[in-house]
This record gives sequence, structure tokens and C-alpha cells, in this order.
Amino acid sequence: MGRKKIGLIGGGQIGGNLALLAMQKNLGDVVLYDIPAAEGLVKGKALDMNQLAAVDGYDCRITGSTDPKDLAGSDVIIITAGVPRKPGMSREDLLDINLKIMKDVAANVKQHAPRAFVINIANPLDAMVYAFHKITGFSKNMVCGMAGVLDTARFKFFVAEAVGCSIRDVEALVLGGHGDDMVPLLRQASVGGVPLTKLLPKDKLDAIVDRTRKGGGELVALYKTGSAYFAPAAAAIAMAESYLLDRKRVLPVAAMLEGEYGINGYFFGVPATIGAGGVEKVHVIDLDENEQQMLNKSFESVKKTVSEVKL
Repeated sequence: MGRKKIGLIGGGQIGGNLALLAMQKNLGDVVLYDIPAAEGLVKGKALDMNQLAAVDGYDCRITGSTDPKDLAGSDVIIITAGVPRKPGMSREDLLDINLKIMKDVAANVKQHAPRAFVINIANPLDAMVYAFHKITGFSKNMVCGMAGVLDTARFKFFVAEAVGCSIRDVEALVLGGHGDDMVPLLRQASVGGVPLTKLLPKDKLDAIVDRTRKGGGELVALYKTGSAYFAPAAAAIAMAESYLLDRKRVLPVAAMLEGEYGINGYFFGVPATIGAGGVEKVHVIDLDENEQQMLNKSFESVKKTVSEVKL
């Protein structure tokens, strides 16, 4: 059997880190694709990383390309193409700009990589993955959005810092849309099996929730010229790895819901099993009244953004 093939659409900061992580994990050969104006960028990054492979002994190869035909045969497609947020912008502010890009991306993937498992990172995430699915008509289990893995990672980091414990011992989950109404579940969070609510006072818990929700904006304000790229890349690679290696990890992803959580016909952040069949199962968590209200609020935000998607 030959190596797997991973198509990365968008050669910017996230795309470059995706390529590097895929190589380091030996997940497969990588095509780093972007528009013709970025030809030097993607070919340069590919050459640079292939030379890095000679230092550390990686067998996978990275190709920089501006020809969508080079995406043919991809087992996984990860979409980062789009304009990143700038200070003062919400993810929703990007809708019109990035929707035009997504229409072109979706057409190319449908033509050249129709059997790929597709992970979208482009913002506004829940609306972009919805648009991709509508344009391509791909099976719902083969399309998803990367959001919850990243949001949960931020939640875990803030918890570990506040408690003063190893991040490995933190169990946590963030549900909902990839926006300021996301739902970090305090009640289900724990450290080494000890409920988080018994370890920290309410004011510190509230501060962690608020910082998690605004985690992306915090980085945009710090970078000033763009948004996060290290953690988003790692989160998407975790999803791709679970698919390619059939790990069957349960990860929070933006999956198409058909009645789960009372939502139908929308991509929304929920825990799901990712294996060789793509998004194989959506898991429904019992929520209390407050959690359900927060989830409903998050869904209304997603629903509003999706309603503005004109295809």
C-alpha cells in the first residue's frame, strides 16, 4: 500500500503548520495548494520542509502547488483558505469574503477529490462547512468542521494553569458554535477525576469560561496581523489522524446534526467518533437546564450566520 495523501487548501500560517505536523507524524504525503499568486510561498515552504525531513529522517514528502488537479486522490482535505481575522473583526465579519473563496474551493474538491474526508477550518466556521456541504453534496459523515478540538484545548490549558496541574490530567469539553457563545461544560470538567467545580471558586470558573470563549480574539489582538495557527493546525491534524488511522477518537467537531440536541440540518459543535468511516457517530450528552439554554443561544448565533449564506 502506498502512503496516504493529504491535500491542504491554503498555504498560509495554518497550512504550513498542518504540512509540518502531517510530515512529523508520518501521516502521508502532502500537497500544499494555494492560488497562483502564492506559488512561491507554497513551493518555498514545501522545499524548506522537505529539507527539514532530511535532518529528522521523515519519509513523507510535501509538494507546493497552484494546480487543483494535484489534489486528486487525496484521502483527507483540510481547508484553511480565506482571510484571517484582524483586530476588531468577528468571525462573522468574514462571511462574504470567505464565502466567495469557499465556493471555488468546494468546486475544486468536488471535481478532483470527491472521496476525501474534508475538515474545514475557514471562518466563520459553522457557516463555511455548511456552505461546503451544500455545494458539494458530499455525504454528511465525510464533511466536518474543526472548532471544538481547538476550543477544548484552550479550555484545558486555562484550567491547568488555574489549578496548577498537568494538562494531561484535565478532562473537559466545549460544545456549540465556534464563536463567543460556545459552551464550555464546567459540570463535566474534571482534573484527575476530581470535579473542576470542587477545585476552583465560581469567579475563577467564570473567568476561564469567558477567556475560552474569547480565546481566538485574544490571539488576534496579540498578533495584530492575523489569527491563531499553531493550535488550530494541531487540532485539525488530530482529527485527520483519527480518520486515517481509524483511531475512533471521540472529539468535539462541527458535525451535521439530524435531530441530535434538537437541531436538524446544521453543522454544530458536538462530541463525535471519527474513524475510517469519517464522522461515524454523534454522541448526545445529558445537559441540565442552564447548559441547554447556553447551547440554544449558541445555536441561534450559528443559525443566524448560516441564514446569510447565499449560494
